Amino acid sequence: MNFLAHLYLSQNNTNIMVGNFIADHVRGNRFTHFDKEIQQGIFLHREIDTYTDAHPIVRKSKRRLHKRYRHYAGVIIDIFYDYFLAKNWADYSAIPLDVYTQSIYKLFKEKSHELPIKSQNFINYMIEYDILFNYQFEDGIAKVLNGMNNRTKGKSQMNLAIQDLKEIHLELEEDFKLFFTDLIAFSKIKRIEIQAI
Repeated sequence: MNFLAHLYLSQNNTNIMVGNFIADHVRGNRFTHFDKEIQQGIFLHREIDTYTDAHPIVRKSKRRLHKRYRHYAGVIIDIFYDYFLAKNWADYSAIPLDVYTQSIYKLFKEKSHELPIKSQNFINYMIEYDILFNYQFEDGIAKVLNGMNNRTKGKSQMNLAIQDLKEIHLELEEDFKLFFTDLIAFSKIKRIEIQAI
């Protein structure tokens, strides 16, 4: 799953949100200096990623994509699933997406100085381009995919995946809805387990 889903699955615990957000910028176990709840957010992020990668519906979604993406298919599906979450946000949250994303940006601005440099840089980029809110639009997803393709120096061909999204939109959206129901239930259990440690 991508950023919006990880934040949503943190269930409004701000420190767990922060940990969940920075987890990709933290290597191994180099996070013991963080607040306990931030550490819990990092653990939760890793549990979500492991569960997602192994889930049969997610694997089915990857197989739906053009073969040219190879091992980048998982990254593309993560982005697409955030698109479907944002697009269907009202089905999952009573808080409007624009209100939610602005509260996230405010939180991250306040916490930025405590976070890894990579996280700080991405926060600035995310806020400047309103990434979380713009996940709900195909144009927003196209920009993300173009950016990812540039980061791989064109090797991933991820910029072409917007066409896959348009062509198999209904199938991918159905995959997302089925999977996200499972993921919400899994994350709820994991949050309880992690917070009990």
